[in-house]
Amino acid sequence: MEGGNRMTELDQAKVETFGGTMMGVLNGGMLSLMTSIGHQTGLFEAMADLSASTSEEIAAAAGLNERYVREWLAAMVSGRIIEHSPDDGTYRLPAEHAVMLTKAAGPDNMAAFARLIPILSTVHDEIVDCFQNGGGVSYDRYDDFLGFFAGYTAQVFDGSLVSKVMPLMPAVEEGLAGGIEVLDIGCGTGHSTNLMARAYPGSRFTGYEFRDQALDQGREQAESLGLNNVTFLKRDLAVMDEVTAYDLVTAFDVIHDQVEPRKVLRNVLTALRPGGTFLMVDIKASSHVHDNLQYPMASFLYTSSTMHCMTVSLAQGGEGLGAMWGAQKAVELLKEAGFENVVVHEVEGDVFNNYYIATNP
Repeated sequence: MEGGNRMTELDQAKVETFGGTMMGVLNGGMLSLMTSIGHQTGLFEAMADLSASTSEEIAAAAGLNERYVREWLAAMVSGRIIEHSPDDGTYRLPAEHAVMLTKAAGPDNMAAFARLIPILSTVHDEIVDCFQNGGGVSYDRYDDFLGFFAGYTAQVFDGSLVSKVMPLMPAVEEGLAGGIEVLDIGCGTGHSTNLMARAYPGSRFTGYEFRDQALDQGREQAESLGLNNVTFLKRDLAVMDEVTAYDLVTAFDVIHDQVEPRKVLRNVLTALRPGGTFLMVDIKASSHVHDNLQYPMASFLYTSSTMHCMTVSLAQGGEGLGAMWGAQKAVELLKEAGFENVVVHEVEGDVFNNYYIATNP
């Protein structure tokens, strides 16, 4: 049937509804940029402490250029994020909005997450090329992304890793207090490794990472904290060759990025002592897209996966699991690697991750 004839059969109400959806997408995309600017410049923090104020007063409080602030305010007003009174020309950030856009939100600060939009946009053209020619975009193009992610996870783990996550593993928690060997794979800047090392001074911790700059940051933090029970080493997780060396291995949002995730999981099992535990933290989602339709952040995470997690694996000829590999696939790969007992937990305060606890039989 000819395309022109088919147009007469369209449900016009559906067309108009979808048109509204797309306008929301475009407006939301632009507002994300403005929201990121509000976060980066401190405008939300400044306005949270102000009553209704003029653009001049807001700019002065934030130490910014008034003309730019005024245009930003207009975008925020049109996006229903900031309220405006035309009678006296003032602007106000409602307390109900401020609590989701400022440091009061902690790791759930939505304005901070908006920062990912401009960060990922820097590789937009390279991702388009990948769609056309395959391959991927390498890790070295993502310093800002990795820095953002390190900051977010630090906030989450500061409030939960020792107090909420470790109690999920009573025997491990007891062992940590008494003194065991722990390996943190893909440790990034070492915040999680140092956090555990500080909480359990009787245990010994090793962090594996392949980026020199991240390793240096981990070592510097350990030194500043006076830790002498932690070591950071440059290692490729796919060629780990340690056998029955650790009582606990941890991986915080690491496995889905790997070139050879199945091999890494087998290496983890080999590195564990009999009865040892693997704590794998990874994105909370289903492996089936239709099950994620009600997940409020699904589109955000699938996009992040396409533009970072999946592509950094494919850049090295990897499997390209992506961030949204999901619980079903995660459990499948853990069992395929040889972990017979796998339990999945959720932790209050971490809306993005599942906590997989697997033991070496």
